[in-house]
Amino acid sequence: MDFQLNEEQKMLKKMVYDVADKEFRPKAAEWEASAEHMPREYVQKLADLGLLGLCLPVEYGGQGRGAFEAILAIEGLARVSCLCASPVFESNIGPVKVIEQFGTEKQKQKYIPPVCTGESMISVGMTEPEAGSALTDLATRAVLKDDHYVINGMKRFITGGGNSDVYVVYVRLSEQKGAKGIGGIIIEKGTPGFSFGKQEQFMGMRGFPSCDLIFEDCRVPKENLVVKEGDFRKLMTAFDLERCGNATMCLGIAQGALEEAMAYSQQRKQWGKDICEFQAVQFMLAEMAMKVEAARLLIYRATVNADTGLPVPLEANLAKCFANQMVREVTGMALQIHGGYGYSKEYPVERMMRDGWGWGVAGGTIEIQRVTIASFLLGRRFDQRK
Repeated sequence: MDFQLNEEQKMLKKMVYDVADKEFRPKAAEWEASAEHMPREYVQKLADLGLLGLCLPVEYGGQGRGAFEAILAIEGLARVSCLCASPVFESNIGPVKVIEQFGTEKQKQKYIPPVCTGESMISVGMTEPEAGSALTDLATRAVLKDDHYVINGMKRFITGGGNSDVYVVYVRLSEQKGAKGIGGIIIEKGTPGFSFGKQEQFMGMRGFPSCDLIFEDCRVPKENLVVKEGDFRKLMTAFDLERCGNATMCLGIAQGALEEAMAYSQQRKQWGKDICEFQAVQFMLAEMAMKVEAARLLIYRATVNADTGLPVPLEANLAKCFANQMVREVTGMALQIHGGYGYSKEYPVERMMRDGWGWGVAGGTIEIQRVTIASFLLGRRFDQRK
């Protein structure tokens, strides 16, 4: 068991920290204030550095490195802004992994290379108005007619909605209830019958596009089926890696908040001395550091143990649940250390707190994660309907 980064990983981390601080930090507050999507030219910067498709196969234009390297890159960018880290998230451990792991050769050749070059972005369509935590209640229906699937239904709160070029959409392929009838299908932006709702305005994660996906007799070629009916477990296994990415967003935000609090505590003076001289502030900094490091170890373990490219579900759920809670606590303490300035938009910690809170809702709430963890520990399923 080695807790040290190798030389290549150290170089990657330094490169990401440098580009985050020099290229993205000056723009983060501007993008947040305007709630604009990150301009494509900055996505292209990430592509030029080889950060898009970092852990995707070389034969499809990726770098062929492990998921751990992608996690390092996401963490380094999210310290500045989770918006800046989102293209690296989506192009490495987002729904593109479903295509890489389970797609046909034709699908891989068509959809993965443009992701690695920054020309295309892929989002996942899961949540529905009546199917959030109860995902297996989803009602979006795909009916095979000749050589096309005809799709009707709606997806809600879809990150990347309206902005991404391709969507991996969870659909019900038959009338079978629960998970047995669910599969996944690739749907391209611009397909007739596929439209978008209004862009959501959230408390945090401003600049992240998010909207409803609306399907009205949307016709999709049958060869776009990426996960067949009955293989819902495959979709969720791939989603466990995305949960590691969610947790890493929290880790990066919390690390950034800790850095801001450490710097501020050595600049701000009260009663003639730096506030870091006060034991109450020291205790908060120590508590923040302990929580950040604990989350980091959980995330790194889950990612490194992903021998097949996908993590152990229990480890992924432990990492996400802890990190989701941790970032709320750490950003809260960072704000408290800043006092009134922390509550001001002139300082980044109030943004970090708002952004951090949302990750404990996205990708599975903290509460449902705890139910899932208990299920793994006890080796039994808990039916929420009974």
